Amino acid sequence: MKTFKFILLASLFVSCGAIVNYDYEKSTDFTQYKTYDYFSDMKTGLSELDNKRLIRAIDAKLETMGLTRSENPDFLIDIQSQDVMNRNNSTVGVGAGGGGRGGFGGVSVGIPLGGNQNTREIIIDFVDKSQNEKLFWQAVSESSYKQNASPEKREATFAKLVEKIFDGYPPKK
Repeated sequence: MKTFKFILLASLFVSCGAIVNYDYEKSTDFTQYKTYDYFSDMKTGLSELDNKRLIRAIDAKLETMGLTRSENPDFLIDIQSQDVMNRNNSTVGVGAGGGGRGGFGGVSVGIPLGGNQNTREIIIDFVDKSQNEKLFWQAVSESSYKQNASPEKREATFAKLVEKIFDGYPPKK
């Protein structure tokens, strides 16, 4: 029983964090990029307020990494996102059975754990402006969120997410 409780708690903690995948062009010299800006026609899929929160979080993180936002940037950032509803198929089974002379019987009931979970997928692309807008780095994150969270909670969520996303920039070769 203790093992079951441990596994259940461990899976809950693992499922709460963001999943981030990275990809990049291997031949890229990341040290050449010092300035950035955003595409002017981004369709982020976020509300205007969440869009501002995310961009503020990215700006703050990139500033700590020594990058500067500029009107004549070395690279451009594109942000896309979409909401994804994941069906939760996790259940706990409860069963009872019995047997007697030549006969066996049983009953099993599946009890759902939790409900459907909303996740947000955010894709951040870094595109080299001088090389025909060639994609050189990309992060794809998926994390859970609450649609009715307070503005402060949303801001904190974006700050944590951006920290995790930019753990992979520049890539460690």
